[in-house]
Amino acid sequence: MTPADLVAHYGMEPIPREGGRFHRTWTGPQRPDGRPEGTAMIALLTADPDDYSALHRLPSDETWHFYLGDPLELLLLGPDAATSRTVLLGPDVLGGQHVQFTVPAGTWMGGRVAEGGAWTLFGCTMAPGFTDDGYEHGDVAELTARHPAEAARIAGLCRP
Repeated sequence: MTPADLVAHYGMEPIPREGGRFHRTWTGPQRPDGRPEGTAMIALLTADPDDYSALHRLPSDETWHFYLGDPLELLLLGPDAATSRTVLLGPDVLGGQHVQFTVPAGTWMGGRVAEGGAWTLFGCTMAPGFTDDGYEHGDVAELTARHPAEAARIAGLCRP
């Protein structure tokens, strides 16, 4: 199985601005505020240097699920400079990796295939569901000013 096989099998498309490829697998009924009750998608990242999930934040909690391939490294930046964390999604749960991890609403998140890996297939679930207008794209200067200790990683996970 290759990344190209997975893209073809699932009909994945590029994720605008964020990076990677995805296929939405579920959208719940519409709420009175116009958002869906929930959404789910599968996504693929490769070790290509330009293939990563750019730093972004969302207005709802988002649960990430590991499915196949190599571990995925997530950088999480909280609301203050003292709050940053790295989470590894992957199959080695007894070694500290997670098969499922929920990122709290308002947390900046960005990820890439962990060092030495080739690709990862993962999923994300949100309730209420994802909408384009809830997506906030990270700015390297603003995030670096807020989290100077993570400056190099922030620069590597931001897109213009």
